Amino acid sequence: MTTFPSKPIRVLFLLEELGLNYEIKSFRFDDVKKKPFIDVNPNGRVPAIEDPNTGIVLWESGAIYQYVIEQYDIYHRFSYETSKERHACNQWLHFQMSGQGPYYGQCSWFMHLHKEQLPSAIDRYTAEVKRIIGVLEGVLAARESQWLVGDKMTFADMAFMPWNFRLSEVLKKSWDEVWEGAPHVRAWHESMANLPSWQRLMVTRDRIMEEQKLQWNGVPKGIETFNDYENQIAANDAAEGR
Repeated sequence: MTTFPSKPIRVLFLLEELGLNYEIKSFRFDDVKKKPFIDVNPNGRVPAIEDPNTGIVLWESGAIYQYVIEQYDIYHRFSYETSKERHACNQWLHFQMSGQGPYYGQCSWFMHLHKEQLPSAIDRYTAEVKRIIGVLEGVLAARESQWLVGDKMTFADMAFMPWNFRLSEVLKKSWDEVWEGAPHVRAWHESMANLPSWQRLMVTRDRIMEEQKLQWNGVPKGIETFNDYENQIAANDAAEGR
């Protein structure tokens, strides 16, 4: 993985909860579009997994989630055997990938990493973040349990964790301000954030980011925008004759 963004964390959260053994291969963003990683994922994005038990190599976090659940959640601790609940879990996973992930990511980009401040873009994506939270709040408030599907935490709930965990930094708001008007989403999120598996994962994240000297947004310390980071990468590559 590189820079420990939300998608690898999402996969590791599932592996931790399932109690699976795994090895993290950590590398810098500079190398994500270079060999040997593009031999694993030609799209040059993280995460990707190599499963020595089956010989399967996969990239795209949603595909990895569905594979891990199918292959290793044999007792359905975080999934269901029944058709209705099984498809509902997949529905929420796809909503996370098509709704939460892209909109939260764009909000983070324009709030923190774009080379200039664009108020119209910031307003659009902060509004989308609030809309996604509103969708989740409406659903969770209407349920008897605190979970999206059935009466237990599933991979559908877990998929939303990493981006929600970063909302205070992304939106530049206090934790109370982030969840204003969304008490059910806050309770749902915090119940997962308090799990030992998540706490262990945050220790690992902090260690790796410190080793790579990264800020919370994945950019090296001392660099303000992603454009500056790309310029630094290009200069380093030129100096090394790449």
